[in-house]
Amino acid sequence: MNPPSPREQDILAAAASLFAQQGYPGTSMSQLAAACGLSKPALYHYVPDKAELLARICEAHVEKLAALVREERALKLAPEAQLRELVRRFLQVYGEARHEHRVLTEDLKFLPEPRQQRIRELEREVVSGFADALAALQPALAQQQLAKPVTMLLFGMINWTYTWHRPDGPLSDAQLAELVNGLLLGGLPALGQAGRAS
Repeated sequence: MNPPSPREQDILAAAASLFAQQGYPGTSMSQLAAACGLSKPALYHYVPDKAELLARICEAHVEKLAALVREERALKLAPEAQLRELVRRFLQVYGEARHEHRVLTEDLKFLPEPRQQRIRELEREVVSGFADALAALQPALAQQQLAKPVTMLLFGMINWTYTWHRPDGPLSDAQLAELVNGLLLGGLPALGQAGRAS
């Protein structure tokens, strides 16, 4: 996927904000054009319809997360350091792209199946990267085929932080990442012991 131009980035950001506030079904192209500072015909110059805007928002957001996983893999950090960095950087992206993340988690279902499939492929790449990092730190998870379930539990913990966490609140993004890492890394040894006992 080619990166969007600066103007397209502005359009995607404005659309993500509106979708996040009003929901995808409740947002019209006229409202989107106004939010982007464009006439409706000018908006159609950039996108053919509302679904294409939604698809581009979701694809760009998940591609950013997949690229992050690739970057961390390439650094070849020690397993614990890699996992800590993945959690920290994901929560940073979630904090910086709150609207995009809300749109991905809540509105992806409105896309046609072929567009969903491309995004699901990227999501599987992200899950695989986290599962590999978990297995590197705690090999028993891979041996017991628990790396992916634990990864999904981790995402269950962090994917919905946008519903309650505010970066300007008493808990910063960095503190939140430390909290998540503490819960995760503190529990992994117990999971390894449970795997060996079963």
